[in-house]
Amino acid sequence: MNANKQDLELVSLTKRYGNTVAVSAISHHFQTSSYTCLLGPSGCGKSSTLRMIAGHETVSEGSILLGGRDISGLASAKRGTAMMFQNYALFPHLSVLDNVSFSLKMKGVSKVERHAKAGEMLELVDLTSLMDRLPAQLSGGQQQRVALARALITRPQVLLLDEPLSALDPFLRIRMRSELRKLQKELGISFLHVTHGQDEALALADEIVVMNNAVIEQAGPAREIFNTPKTKFVAQFMGGHNVIALPEGNVAIRTDAVSTTAPQKGRLDANVLTIEYQGTHVSILTKIAGDQEVTALMPDADFFAKPHNPGDQIGLIWDPKNQHQVTA
Repeated sequence: MNANKQDLELVSLTKRYGNTVAVSAISHHFQTSSYTCLLGPSGCGKSSTLRMIAGHETVSEGSILLGGRDISGLASAKRGTAMMFQNYALFPHLSVLDNVSFSLKMKGVSKVERHAKAGEMLELVDLTSLMDRLPAQLSGGQQQRVALARALITRPQVLLLDEPLSALDPFLRIRMRSELRKLQKELGISFLHVTHGQDEALALADEIVVMNNAVIEQAGPAREIFNTPKTKFVAQFMGGHNVIALPEGNVAIRTDAVSTTAPQKGRLDANVLTIEYQGTHVSILTKIAGDQEVTALMPDADFFAKPHNPGDQIGLIWDPKNQHQVTA
């Protein structure tokens, strides 16, 4: 393999806890200098995967390669990775500057040198003016940026982020998404970010790796994962798609590709269950034969020009080019 020095690759990576298989022989080559999101529901194996890469969990079987070098058995500090934890794990009695420079202190770097490097990191995350404060004197977003600076000071080849935005309020979460993305592009290193939020993954990732039941269901560019899910699980988990059992098999159809019309021959008959106003769009949840639920997402102006109500009988139509088959 012609490995770039920053290439991360998992080879048949497995994690067992007793008789429970948390990660089952997954293999994946991550794009160099990219932002990748490991996405999936709770218990799918994404956090166990991240912790094995970080060296915080032992590998049961398989290998983790970084730049072609097997790092599976190395101590976490010698891997070329750094991890930013969900709860930030800042030392409450240390200043921002000393929190950021702590790992260099453990390596025996002089105070002058480590504080100079910590200052560079704080400038990078725009916290220079707060370097003398304690963590308790910071907002959630500021604490997150301190944790980010502390992880980056080791100059990792890969930065690992474990649900880094989950503790923030929705408004700040959106703002921090853009900051993370900007930082990754400026640094040019690989970010590997675990999340269970589809919106978060779509907003951040060059590549999304969708996990379910300890395996990788699908991996690819964010737009590809959303527009062309390969399995029923990916289509439903990513949202934005209906999965309907038709004579030709299971097909996925984007909710915004489904239109409503009067019931008539050649249309799919449906009964309106609920209407949900979502600002720019209105979501119409319907039920068709076989108790299958189908959602139509309509622009709000189109809906209110000819509104429907729960209990209405309607027809559903879509262009066949907007459907594709998915596996169970």
